Order: sequence, then structure tokens, then C-alpha cells
Amino acid sequence: MEVIKGIPVAPGVVIGRTFVLDDVVDHVPYHTVAAADRDTERQRLESAIDDVLKDLIHDRDRAAEKLGPEPAKIFEFHLGLLQDSTLIDPVRNRVSDDGVSAAYAVSEGFQSLASQFRNMDSEVFRQKASDVMDLDRRLLGKLVGQSEDRLAKLDEPVLLVAHELTPAQVASLEPSMVLALAMDTGGRTSHNSIVAAALGIPVVVGCKDISSRVNDNELIVIDGKAGIVVIRPDDQTLENYQRSAERMAGITASLQEIAELDSVTKDGVHIELLGNIEFPHEIESVLQNGGEGVGLYRTEFLYLTSPTEPTEEDLYQAYKQSIELLQGRPLIIRTLDLGADKYTQERAAEPERNPFLGLRSIRFCLQNLPIFTRQLKAILRASVHGPVKLMFPLISTALELRQAKMVLQDVMEECQEQGIDFDAEIPIGIMIEVPSAALMASVFAREVSFFSIGTNDLIQYTLAVDRGNERVANLYTGANPAVIQLVKAVIRTGKRFDVKTSLCGEIAGETLYTMLLIGLGLRTLSLVATQIPYVKRVIRSVDIAQCERLARKVGSFDSERKILNTLRQELKSVLPEMDGGWTTD
Repeated sequence: MEVIKGIPVAPGVVIGRTFVLDDVVDHVPYHTVAAADRDTERQRLESAIDDVLKDLIHDRDRAAEKLGPEPAKIFEFHLGLLQDSTLIDPVRNRVSDDGVSAAYAVSEGFQSLASQFRNMDSEVFRQKASDVMDLDRRLLGKLVGQSEDRLAKLDEPVLLVAHELTPAQVASLEPSMVLALAMDTGGRTSHNSIVAAALGIPVVVGCKDISSRVNDNELIVIDGKAGIVVIRPDDQTLENYQRSAERMAGITASLQEIAELDSVTKDGVHIELLGNIEFPHEIESVLQNGGEGVGLYRTEFLYLTSPTEPTEEDLYQAYKQSIELLQGRPLIIRTLDLGADKYTQERAAEPERNPFLGLRSIRFCLQNLPIFTRQLKAILRASVHGPVKLMFPLISTALELRQAKMVLQDVMEECQEQGIDFDAEIPIGIMIEVPSAALMASVFAREVSFFSIGTNDLIQYTLAVDRGNERVANLYTGANPAVIQLVKAVIRTGKRFDVKTSLCGEIAGETLYTMLLIGLGLRTLSLVATQIPYVKRVIRSVDIAQCERLARKVGSFDSERKILNTLRQELKSVLPEMDGGWTTD
């Protein structure tokens, strides 16, 4: 038995047989064909192109059906490239005129195009290098063979193990046949992880070399909540996981009724539960699970899946659709958080040495004003269709906030000049994600109408721990006393200045922290849709006094271990069946 610790992305426990998706050949050697065989080789190329076109159309339609129109747009760029004569004709000519193999001609042509994209000034276009290489792999797969062909022919469900998958590959997976996913690479918020989480299957990334440690048809366990993959589990481990899966299935079934009930404590205090989304179609899941609106709409995805930089109209339609689906419920739109470990940084021509401390989020927007103003205008246009709030991410100084508000004011004036209707009183808020913002919350409170505490980054920056690095994962915890003190300080500042404060980090969806967060004074949490019933069950089982006593007790501790043990004991005393069953710490 071997246990591999990775990074949890999407929860759930699945036991099953593996399917290992082998890497496509990275280097295709130079090879020529005899003159008499060139027509045959050219025909192989044409057949490969036709087959890939058919595959892309099929994958696009399936992605649109499963995930909605935005993820499906991934494939439009691929289709356009494959039908672009300026790209494909030179590849054909290399085969017909120069006699090189079809595989080499494809590899040469697409590598050259990818290099051109990487050298472009536009960040968005540099990202497209990955899409070019995805298309290169697809064509080479037809010409030299690859395991994806076997994946398409599966006749029974599997647990997929791979070194790395592109977002397009992830979007094309069929959840009924791929029950869980484990990858060597990736981070919790990387582009392919975001797509994978939307499939609704357990996902673990950052598993180092798992793809080289397992073979096809081996028995493994993928625990997407703990971020663990167990290879060839022994009988006792297998039995334990089977019981865990059955227990979680029973809890999930019992919580279906909870989703329809009010989110109130035993003493009648309402705790607002909102959803975190990347796609408009996820709103349906938020509402089905008892969410009262959207507290965090991450808007990067439309940029990352569009074949070209999305237009103002593209953005407007996506935001308008979200507002309409919510039917009067609240929607908080976070402006772009591009950079760091997201797809933009991974495909940059010159990746930053320390991207988490570099040009990301609001910093990126303020240095790329055309992108920023286009998004702000689309949000303003959509604001007339329903209740919308606008939120700036990763604000670290008052100057950044004021600059962002100045840009917004300029866009508002432009809308007025053009006769465009918008909500002139649209509420403006910020994410509290860095210690400087938490410590200076009283300054920001004078300039915004709401705070949203983003604990994912707040933990990372407070503790100086890369949350995507499994080697220091033991240090990354929301139970650290310093983190709790910062959260408590922000909540107090919000109350003092009458600034509504919510929390939208991962711990908002972890039942282990629910009582503590309520006890600290939070009355709004924003979390992943599937976690809402679990948190609601805890809320309906406690009263405010009980939570406040816990918060005071925890506040006296100087050890995260002591804090975690206390939180576990308290949760177990309230709901024994949920004894740490929905937590990552």
C-alpha cells in the first residue's frame, strides 16, 4: 500500500480501478518518407485533421450540455485554428513538397505557432499557447496513437490518473465514466482544477509522480476532500474507506431535506449562506442546495476559455444571465483575479519568479486598463437587471482602492455620456486577503460598503505558506491563532463602521469552523454549493451563545493544534455523525 498526499480540489471518496492517461510524445523526431509514399502520408494527415475536427465538435457540444456555454467556448479556438489555411497549408506542404512525416510537420508547425503566441504582448493571447499545444497533442494522438483513444472507448467507469490535463481535456471528460481524477501537477486554483471541480467528481492535484507509480486497472482510493490517493490499499484501509464513503453517502442523502430549510440558529438568528461560482450555470446548484444568492462570482473563467479576449458584450451577457437566474437574489461580482498560479502565469512568456507576490489580481487590472474598463462597463450595464455588488480583489493599500474607484468613476461617466443605463449606487466592496488590508480595515471601511474576507489568500500571506505546495501543507491552516485574530479584527471593524462583512474562503464551507465563525460575529458565509447543506445543518443545531463561548475559548489558545482539537470536540458534541467529516485540516 502507498499513500500519496496531494492538493484537494473537489470532495468525495471513490474506490475503483485506474486508467492512466499517458503523456503524448513531447518530441517528434525528424523523419522523411519516400517520394512514392508522400501521397499516402498526406492522406494520413488529412484523415487526422478530419478526425480531430469531429472530436472537437463532439467535445464542444458535450461540454456545452454539461457545463454551459462558457466552458464550451474553449473548443472554438481549436476549431478555428484547425481550419485556418495559413497554419494548416504550410504543414501540408512540408509533407507534400519536403517529404517530412505528417507527425513531424504537425509538431514543427504547431510548436512554431505556440512560440509566436508566447511572445505576444497581450497576456490573453500568450495564454493561447496552451490551446495550440492541446491541438498539437490531439493531432499527434491520431498520427502516432495515444491513450485518449482508449479513454473514449471505455465500457466501465474508471478513476483517471494523469500527469497533466489541459482545461479542454478536462472539459471533455464524461463524469459517468470518469468517477474521480488525480494529477501529478496543478494547484487548487489552477485553470484545469477549476474546470475539474465543475464536473462534480472528486479531484486531487499536485500528486507529484502518481502517474508513474500506477498502472492501468490497479485498485486505488481517491479522497478528494483530504487530498489523498491510496494505491493498492490493504484490506483494513479499504474497509475503512468503504465505511467512510457509505457514511458520507448517508449524510448527503439526509441533508437533501436540510437544503430547503431556513438557515437559522436554534435561537432564531439568520446566517446568510451564499454560493461561490465560476460559471452562471452553477447558480442552479447553489439554489438547489439552499443558497440565498451568490457571494463570490469569480469572473476569470470567461477570459480563460474564450478563443479571443472576450468583448464587452460577451461579459455583459454572462453577467446578465447570472442576474436573471438569481431572480432578484444578490450577486457579488469579483473583478478579475488573473495571475499567480492561474493559467495566465503558467503560460506567460516570462513567468514571474514569485507570482503570488507579483502582478496579479487588482494589480494586473490597474496595469491593463483596457481589460479592466471593459469588464467594469459590462458589470455596470448588467447592474440594471437586478441587485449586483462589485468587489475588488487583493486590495493591499488605500491607493489601490482609490485608483480602482477612480477607474470605475471614469467608466460611469462614459456610460452617462453614451446614454447607457446603470445602477449609479452600485455597492462597492473589497476582498480582505492580505494582512495589510486586515490591519487597515478601518481606513477601507470609510470608502466601501462591504468586506469579504478571503481566507484562502489571507492564510497564505499571513503564514508565508504557498497553499499550492503540498510540502508545506501542514503549515497551511485556518486554525492558526494569527489568522483567527485578523479575521476577528476585520469583523469588529465592520461592525464599528456598519460595513457588512462576509467570509468566502474555503473554511466557510468546512463544518469544523462554522461555530467559530458565527461566534466571531459573522452572519454571512459564501461557499461551494455542495457544502451549503452541511454548514446549514450545523447552524440549525447551535445557538449564538454556544458559538460565542467557543470563540472566546479558542481566542485564548496560542496553538493551532489545540484550536483544531477544541473545534473537533465541539462539532462532535453537536453532531457526532459529522465528526470532522467535512474538513480539510
